Amino acid sequence: MKKVVITGGSGLLGRDVIKEFLDHGYEVVNADRIYPKEQLCRTVITDLTKLGEVYGVLAGADAVIHLAAIPVAYSHPNEVTFQNNVMSTYNILEAAGNLGIKKAVISSSESSYGICFSKQDLQPQYVPIDEDHPQLPEESYGLSKIVNEKTADMIHRRTGMQVVSFRLGNVISPEMYKNFPGFIHDPEQRKTILWSYIDTRDAATAYRLAIETDGLGSVALNIGADETSMDIESKQLMEICYPAVKDFRNDLAGFAPLLNNEKAKRLLKWQPVHQWRNYVKH
Repeated sequence: MKKVVITGGSGLLGRDVIKEFLDHGYEVVNADRIYPKEQLCRTVITDLTKLGEVYGVLAGADAVIHLAAIPVAYSHPNEVTFQNNVMSTYNILEAAGNLGIKKAVISSSESSYGICFSKQDLQPQYVPIDEDHPQLPEESYGLSKIVNEKTADMIHRRTGMQVVSFRLGNVISPEMYKNFPGFIHDPEQRKTILWSYIDTRDAATAYRLAIETDGLGSVALNIGADETSMDIESKQLMEICYPAVKDFRNDLAGFAPLLNNEKAKRLLKWQPVHQWRNYVKH
């Protein structure tokens, strides 16, 4: 049985990621500052900004999934967000690499492209946004994600550890589908995330597949659903909210996603299966 440590397992994504690994026969340890509402596995209270504690919780693990972070911009002073997110990720990867752990997955974000929290009305240069799209954040949250991806590259170069960085779309747990009727007909509400979403259960499958797939090196992957979160077709969304954007990299048929997930599907043999339309009256 392989042992995986999941940081931030008490948070929004944690429950379904823990369940996914438990369901596939892994020994799972949750490393977090708080206990989860539902105790699915052993939780070790850990301050990930302290390298010694990180070494302690990772000892004996075969892989690490890093979910823990301050999850949005501007919820804390900028330097607090930056310091927490960068140092916790650095410590996880530094300790894992030195302990001989072979695989890690860290949680980056679509907000690293800069549109999400832009105060300058930054627009996508093209859609769907893929992993080659420029990353142009204006705040420390998006910047922290870029630094973390660079840290992943560095650790891979030094130790050979496989590190996959997931640029997650808007994370939606099943109980959050009840909120969808409030925005699915209002393009302005979610335009800065390009109307993306990813079900926690589909994300959980991707985390497991990234651990079970070999030969990925250090790579960043967009993780999003196969559709937008809107009941308005994608071309119309772009016409309403981003009329100046003319570079469409595919035909945007129907409700096609504007966060390109093709690379993740190809490299991980992953397929998101949860669609909001199956859970929401619209």
